[in-house]
Amino acid sequence: MDDVVSPFTVEVPPAAVADLRRRLHDTRWPDPPTVDDWSQGVPPAVLQEVCRYWADQYDWPARQARINAFPQVVTEIDGLPVHALHVRSPHEGALPLVLTHGWPGSVMEFLEVVGPLTDPEDPRDAFSVVVPSLPGYGWSGRPSGPGWGPGRTADAWAELMRRLGYERFGAQGGDIGSFVSANLGAVHPDRVVGVHLNMVVTDPPEGQTEFDERERRALDRMRSFRTDGSAYSHQHRTRPQTLGYGLTDSPAGQCAWILEKFHAWTDSGGDPVGALGIDRLLDHVSVYWFTGTATSSARMYWEMARAPEERTPRVDVPTGVSMFPGEIFVPPRAWAERQLTDIRLWREHESGGHFAAMERPQELLADVREFFRPLR
Repeated sequence: MDDVVSPFTVEVPPAAVADLRRRLHDTRWPDPPTVDDWSQGVPPAVLQEVCRYWADQYDWPARQARINAFPQVVTEIDGLPVHALHVRSPHEGALPLVLTHGWPGSVMEFLEVVGPLTDPEDPRDAFSVVVPSLPGYGWSGRPSGPGWGPGRTADAWAELMRRLGYERFGAQGGDIGSFVSANLGAVHPDRVVGVHLNMVVTDPPEGQTEFDERERRALDRMRSFRTDGSAYSHQHRTRPQTLGYGLTDSPAGQCAWILEKFHAWTDSGGDPVGALGIDRLLDHVSVYWFTGTATSSARMYWEMARAPEERTPRVDVPTGVSMFPGEIFVPPRAWAERQLTDIRLWREHESGGHFAAMERPQELLADVREFFRPLR
């Protein structure tokens, strides 16, 4: 096996930036909706303003320099190039930690927490941080054959950590990253000291008919998502290729597909642009656009539909959960304990949503430090 790990730098050519701007200026816009809210999708006025900024004011070279300020690597694992941020802590004894993003996120989610994780006020809480791009996402390779679901990805992460010199490490993730992290703990318990998740997906026990207020809130959230918020997921897991033609050709379409989820999944009062900042939001959209990964990223859902057991593996290593009220799913601890058998930290926060590292970085940092402190 070729264990070569090479330095990596993001380099989007100026011609690609110019092409993006041209396409945005030439967008053919659809008819307006018949309502003045988000119930039919992203309102034209919102999307047009975001795309105008993207075309005329968003400074990709500056954003690219921001990510390139972090050391990055690429290595081929199981036939696939794997890209990752790799930031070693300056403190001796730092615990290695692999952070995994999901859709529609990217490694850009974690840029603001890497520094506090690697060089905290208390050196005893230091981590050496690895942030890979999922297969088919960002600057990792795009699988040319089936089989790259959360389980195979977890195996690739374990090999990546070995190549970087880390035999023993922790795992953290949300969205698809929560499935990958759970699989890491389930399949590599001899190496994973603990798993911290900021999303847990689980149903109530079969046959349960009576529910308390907390459980009813979880059921209501689940039903609402499945009834009114899961069309994107169904498209991803059934026909990702068909979807990809439009999103790969139209930056406005790619932006709308992602912006809708930042609206639905952030605790932002309906204003994700105002809450997160337009540059941070467009960072993610730009990663998908410049890497051309609309199709390959959606295909991960197709893979998960064919390996449902990889969504809920039994995890016996110590587990911590940070639950934010704006998350897609908010199951109570008792439901999660059927899958996560050794929960050491369970914290339900009063604010925040799906993109914890961007929305509530201080709360996430505090929970991650507290959870891993006794596991070092």
